[in-house]
Amino acid sequence: MAIISSKKPSPQPDRPDNDILLASESKNSYKTKKSKSQTNQADVETLLAAQATATEKSNNQNEEKIRPQRLDEYIGQKDLKEVLNIGISAAKSRKESLDHLLLYGPPGLGKTTMSLILAAEMGVNCKITTAPAIEKPRDIVGLLVGLQAGDVLFIDEIHRLSKMTEEILYPAMEDFRLDITVGKGKTAKTRSIPLKRFTLVGATTRVGSLTSPLRDRFGIIQRLRFYEVDELSQIILRAAKLLNTAMTEDGAEEVARRSRGTPRIANRLLRRVRDYSEVKKLTPISGSVASEALELFNVDPLGLDWTDRNLLITIIENYNGGPAGLETMAAATGEDAQTIEEVYEPYLMQIGFMQRTPRGRVVTAAGWRHLGYTPPNEQLSLRL
Repeated sequence: MAIISSKKPSPQPDRPDNDILLASESKNSYKTKKSKSQTNQADVETLLAAQATATEKSNNQNEEKIRPQRLDEYIGQKDLKEVLNIGISAAKSRKESLDHLLLYGPPGLGKTTMSLILAAEMGVNCKITTAPAIEKPRDIVGLLVGLQAGDVLFIDEIHRLSKMTEEILYPAMEDFRLDITVGKGKTAKTRSIPLKRFTLVGATTRVGSLTSPLRDRFGIIQRLRFYEVDELSQIILRAAKLLNTAMTEDGAEEVARRSRGTPRIANRLLRRVRDYSEVKKLTPISGSVASEALELFNVDPLGLDWTDRNLLITIIENYNGGPAGLETMAAATGEDAQTIEEVYEPYLMQIGFMQRTPRGRVVTAAGWRHLGYTPPNEQLSLRL
């Protein structure tokens, strides 16, 4: 028995024309998707490109041109410059690499700049890294093997090197060789790889944290000191000229007085004062303009910022000038205890506004007067 469907077959469309139409639409859709994909890919490649944009290049050039390029352009640190000048001249006359150099002192005084100047004076390349970035032994091995004869390797915060990395540096600094262990157990062998003579420049803010074997392998050990106001004024005037900013001598001196004896802070304050003068249309930057700008940014004539003054005011008003413990100060001001001890406290002690006693921190009479308070006749805590 045959089964016959009552549904009429639908008429067959004109297949050739429909096929052409579908193929055309599919092709156009593919082209659209492809063009979008290519556009997105191009955007991603542009975003991930290693080349800097015009704005980034301009900013980098401004940053680089502020740094002195030669030793005679470096302002301040007269004793250090004299020692390095002799060392560079002697190394050049013997056609040898400069001896290893250790620079220590507070941050922002120009340790990195000095390493770049040394490389420029010696006519060699300078590779810059930091101790925390050298996590594994192969990191320091790769840096040492890649150095050319006479090159300068600058390691910032060198006191934070791991013990294993230090062990690798010992023969590299003394004998210019790498001792590498190949294999494990009974099949382990030690092989020595010769290195080209190089100069290691180490920078640290904690020279006491360096191990004696590492510290003793540096041929030159120099401390960078804080800058005087006249030296900072010269640095600021030079930077203002390079930044195409009109500034008077009294304007530079006003910024220098508030810079805590540190060129890095001086250059930072200069940029803020420049922004203020450009927005307010106040040029050239005079002493009064610089003072107005820095008061706006809460930097007083001695360089104290809001947090510095808050610490002193808290001790004066809440604890009658002290003594107050570090943890007590941290709880009262909302600041981290380590930040107070390492960032704010050193400068307050350097300018004589704070003292450490066995019972805690005390604000001196000079600190009272600077903040507009009348110091008590006797501060018993100062005699402890």
